[in-house]
Amino acid sequence: MSIVLQDQAWCATTPKRAQGDDHHSSGLKSVGSALDVLECFALDGELGVSDIARRLGVAKSTAHRLLQTLASRGFVEQDVHSGQYRLGIHIYELGALALARNELRHVALPTLNQLAVSTGLTVNFSVPDGPDVVFVERIENTDGVRFLGHFGRRLPSHTTSSGKAIAAWNPEADLARRRAGFPPRVNKTVRTEADWVRCLESVRKVGYAVSHGESFDGASSVAVPVISRRVAIASVSVFGPTEVIAPQVDRLVPVLVAASRRIARAHVG
Repeated sequence: MSIVLQDQAWCATTPKRAQGDDHHSSGLKSVGSALDVLECFALDGELGVSDIARRLGVAKSTAHRLLQTLASRGFVEQDVHSGQYRLGIHIYELGALALARNELRHVALPTLNQLAVSTGLTVNFSVPDGPDVVFVERIENTDGVRFLGHFGRRLPSHTTSSGKAIAAWNPEADLARRRAGFPPRVNKTVRTEADWVRCLESVRKVGYAVSHGESFDGASSVAVPVISRRVAIASVSVFGPTEVIAPQVDRLVPVLVAASRRIARAHVG
């Protein structure tokens, strides 16, 4: 079965970073505005000056000045024909550097590759970030289950097995999700704090988390936490069509647990 997941490229609950008392100085306010511009492109591939001005609630002249400044440094680029702006190559360079320098991902990668080969499924490695999880590594399988290239790497933790597995052993991630609420994504998504509490209690009891049609209709995943000093710092999961994943949960869990422990040992070592 082939699943093509078409959805927004970004999670609407992406956390706004805390701003210090100095943010209102003109220099730092300009920096914050420039970063707000960049985040607009997380939702859309190309935007015009008017689009940016409307989303930020600023004058078109201000939006144009911000875009020109970012373009001069390669953070955005302008299409010569349409006049629209998009993310620039320098963003890719910095993102690639951040990923390459992520120590946890680096030590996990050999194990993740082995897991992808042994299961034949898409493997995800995620870390917590506020109320969400970010997939810092994704190894696609070859049986037609795929994420489109534009699909983002962030999802609300209550919609994923990875998020549940982390939150069950990470009080900060749990609290961040409760504070952000439980907006529905699809019909089976957790929607209340009471359901979230029951879900995490179940995860702690069995040691793993599942998601059947909670992020995407017809798709499922199984995840286990990566524990360091008794706190979940990441999760390892496999993803595929529900009819493929659901019958294999009992077989997949021990494989995932073994992979998680190898990653945890390599990280500590």
